[in-house]
Amino acid sequence: MIATLALALAAAAAPLFARASEDIWGIAPCELCTWQRVPYWVAAALALAAALLPRARRPLALLAILAVLASGAIAAFHVGVEQGWWPSPLAGCQMPRSAGGASVDDLMRSLAAAPSKPCDAPTYLIPGLPISMAGMNLLYALGLSALAAIWMRRGVRR
Repeated sequence: MIATLALALAAAAAPLFARASEDIWGIAPCELCTWQRVPYWVAAALALAAALLPRARRPLALLAILAVLASGAIAAFHVGVEQGWWPSPLAGCQMPRSAGGASVDDLMRSLAAAPSKPCDAPTYLIPGLPISMAGMNLLYALGLSALAAIWMRRGVRR
């Protein structure tokens, strides 16, 4: 039970930290950044349910770990977009494009009311450390899922 509560807290910490980085340091998230947060909330809810439901603890904890890995997969994709290995398919990540004979007024109307950060522009939280926030999330997701798997395995043996 303690392991699943720790997983719930650690999973919730990631999107809370991301939100705090917006408020404290003024970092603007892109659309892929916000997508990475959803699986953590799912993982936190599943891990909390695992702590409260002993009979379903193992499958719920496994699903929580998979949700953390889903955020890691989105982060890995995001790192690829940042590095220019592939484009993002999300419309919010791309610059508006002209449709042939569109006027300047048409282009201005097509712009979002609040500009969004492009997904291919990495955000570096720590000066001098060449790991973007998406890269940090990938490392966090891999580390947390591995640690949670160890916690669950140790809990099964006892």
